Amino acid sequence: MSPIKAFLFDLDGVIVDTATYHYQAWKRLANELGFDISEEFNERLKGVSRMESLDIILAHGGLTVSDEQKAELAEQKNQWYLDLVGRMTSEDILPGVATFFSQVRKANLLTALGSVSKNAPLILERIGMSQAFDAIIDGTKISKGKPDPEVFLKGAAELEVSPAECVVFEDAVAGVEAGKRGGMFVVGIGSPDVLTQADLVAPSLDGLTVDEVLAATVA
Repeated sequence: MSPIKAFLFDLDGVIVDTATYHYQAWKRLANELGFDISEEFNERLKGVSRMESLDIILAHGGLTVSDEQKAELAEQKNQWYLDLVGRMTSEDILPGVATFFSQVRKANLLTALGSVSKNAPLILERIGMSQAFDAIIDGTKISKGKPDPEVFLKGAAELEVSPAECVVFEDAVAGVEAGKRGGMFVVGIGSPDVLTQADLVAPSLDGLTVDEVLAATVA
């Protein structure tokens, strides 16, 4: 019998893929600052907070700006990103997510969102999944980004379960590390060559079953 009581999900790359919108907005910002970033470079920004991402981009462009300018640049990027996200619909939910969530509900498991994005509630609203979660922990509720486990520990606390009773679903290396540091079983969504710290890895939620995940936690 699995002791698991809750599933905690990252948003980006697990439920939806807004990485492309982040990339378009960051690329536009870089271009306006006089340089470019590639999709390959953008991989370094996955699971990283907005200000940290900006620091990485400015370093890449060899630019040093004041804290005030940084705040303005981050806000500009976010506005461009929100313009793109505002056009999202339920069509943007990744394949297999709806089926997996119906299995989660049938198994009477609790659910929480654990995202560093401050825009997570807006995205959930746009795709019609706000009601799919018993708790929503986003960037407005945490002070430390991943790989710090704060976002997942807060999710467990809101659900009133222990970390050992949680499974985390993550697509980013920093997120997998956060889940492991929080003492949780982690399902990596992506490549086993990249998500080496995960306890179980699947290419996506499509085709993955709740029974399979629960069986792995007691294996």
